[in-house]
Amino acid sequence: MAALPLPTAEGGIAPWSPSGRGTPGTPASPPASRVAYAAAHVVADPFAGHDPTDTVALDWDTTLAFRRHLWSCGLGVAEAMDTAQRGMGLDWATTRELVRRTGAEARACGGRWVAGVGTDQLPAGPSTVDQIVTAWGEQLALVSGEGAVPVVMASRALAATASGPDDYHRAYGALLSQADGPVLLHWLGEQFDPALRGYWGHTDVDAAAAELAALCAEHESVVAGVKVSVLDADVERRFRDALPGGVACYTGDDFHYPELIAGDDSGHSEALLGIFDPIAPVAGAALARLDAGDADGFRALLDPTVALSREIFRSPTPHYKVGVVFLAYLAGHQPHFRMVGGLESARTITHLSDLLRLADVAGVLPDPDLAVTRMRPLLAAAGVSL
Repeated sequence: MAALPLPTAEGGIAPWSPSGRGTPGTPASPPASRVAYAAAHVVADPFAGHDPTDTVALDWDTTLAFRRHLWSCGLGVAEAMDTAQRGMGLDWATTRELVRRTGAEARACGGRWVAGVGTDQLPAGPSTVDQIVTAWGEQLALVSGEGAVPVVMASRALAATASGPDDYHRAYGALLSQADGPVLLHWLGEQFDPALRGYWGHTDVDAAAAELAALCAEHESVVAGVKVSVLDADVERRFRDALPGGVACYTGDDFHYPELIAGDDSGHSEALLGIFDPIAPVAGAALARLDAGDADGFRALLDPTVALSREIFRSPTPHYKVGVVFLAYLAGHQPHFRMVGGLESARTITHLSDLLRLADVAGVLPDPDLAVTRMRPLLAAAGVSL
């Protein structure tokens, strides 16, 4: 895979390759077997505004502290992705500031990061393909300028505008011609966002995969990888096998990630996952086992987290962000369980109780007593007494 730019602790740009994982602020570590990013959530300011429709306000100190936590676990940060509530409360003005602040943080500590490039600044209503490319280009320039590897996110506007595969090829081709360096593409399935049904010009998932693989072949010089989030391991494997040799597959499958990262005789997937946000310490330790050649140890640590992940990402899958933020609250990374747009109310108390139990089994709670203490008021508010 082509080298990607990485911000250094000195503020410059150093070459990056799949063998470059290390812990921020430390000398270069031995080559890593996998590239791994955690798609990070944002922490709302619980005292800002009086209505979910008010202007978005974040607790910047806590939001950035969580990114430092992810880096300390040996993971990269995937900023301004779906997990950060793109399209579900986080507006473009706040997203722009988030990218800038994370860029400064990454330069200060040498953290590896990528960042989402979307079209969510477009006004509501129909858009032309040219308007969509212009919106993508604005965000591409911001992300590249801050030193992140751009992740071109699926566009709801393009899904609503495109009449077939040719429009996708035209739009992506026009955008990729503007890229100064390698980019990642993101295929987000309709499970995560129903507005993306029929993306790449096909409702059949295998036909869509073939269209995307063809697009990657057309633009292999600039597309360094593709994040696949369709929650189907067999589709991902077939797609991975169809990619050109210089294009990496990044799993976004929060149901089957251990087996896809571990790989098989035909290859493996790198990782760019929302589940790595709440399980970062375990994920980092598991990947270190894999780096050391201990595949069994990798699976022994990561496999117990799958039941937790399946509960977090259960249908309706777009509401998975609730579980991610809830676990950050239980783990002590933030002092409250509030979300942008009041999204914390999108899941039931039964679901949250199951997450507490499964998180304990998976070993991702640094202080189980704190987690129980923080859970009790939520149960009481729901009319449940223990």
